Amino acid sequence: MKALELHFSDEVSHALKNGLPIVALESTIISHGMPYPGNLEVANDVESVVRTNGAVPATIAILGGRIHVGLATEELEKFAQTKGVMKCSRRDLPFAIAVGIDGATTVAATMIIAHMAGIKIFATGGIGGVHRGAESTFDISADLTEFSKTPVAVVSAGAKAILDLPKTLEYLETQGVGVIGYGTDEFPAFYSRKSGLKLSLHFHSATEVANYLKASAELGLTNGTVIANPIPVDSEIASELIHPSIDLAISEAEKLGVVGKNLTPFLLKRLNEITDGRSQVANRALVLNNAAIAAQIASEFSKLK
Repeated sequence: MKALELHFSDEVSHALKNGLPIVALESTIISHGMPYPGNLEVANDVESVVRTNGAVPATIAILGGRIHVGLATEELEKFAQTKGVMKCSRRDLPFAIAVGIDGATTVAATMIIAHMAGIKIFATGGIGGVHRGAESTFDISADLTEFSKTPVAVVSAGAKAILDLPKTLEYLETQGVGVIGYGTDEFPAFYSRKSGLKLSLHFHSATEVANYLKASAELGLTNGTVIANPIPVDSEIASELIHPSIDLAISEAEKLGVVGKNLTPFLLKRLNEITDGRSQVANRALVLNNAAIAAQIASEFSKLK
């Protein structure tokens, strides 16, 4: 049986060969985050921010059953326009590869492939987590279990605000996953900078985070790290404003019976509609901010190797 092959873009291949800093980027935000051409604009902007901050972007996706680490311009544009792309978490990757279809990688799947490629830093919007009502539905994102087994650092604006944030942090703590506040001692709530949930680990510079990641690697720890980076102040939606909209969207999902991997895309879409597009504007701002911080961390980490 032929060994699984990763297909690197020329830019990423050059970076790997020369020890340059690289930031992995997920592709679910492109295929399931917003419609074309807005999705392509955001994808290009995120890659541009990574480059501006001194690193090489590696957007990860499955194209025709082949794992791509870094997409050429024409590949990214085609992917942004493709309909019916499969949303791939850990369990879905073998299927997408086996049957030769296009797949968009979630946080979990992107972590897996980034680790295979030797990429240590990954930027996203928000990680998945424990869904509200999980005590009866057992709906917990595979992102959380991935953090317990895959040594990739993920820069995010916390977990998506539609989730149960206290239970999400408890789950990560049980799994021994470091959750680091970047410039904050409080876990950010995606659209909002504060959640009221204090963090015991926090740093204020990319150098400090890079040193932490180096120490973790030297200890032989195999878990990932959550780097929680608050949304920029001027893009924040205060919790008292966003929570009623979230509650409404969740109530509608329950009435319609939306569950599983369809739940998060449904809730984010409804939130955008309920807030007249404000949530999507905030989402874009926090993703770009996370990409910048991830690139800075990757740059500092590359100096320590």
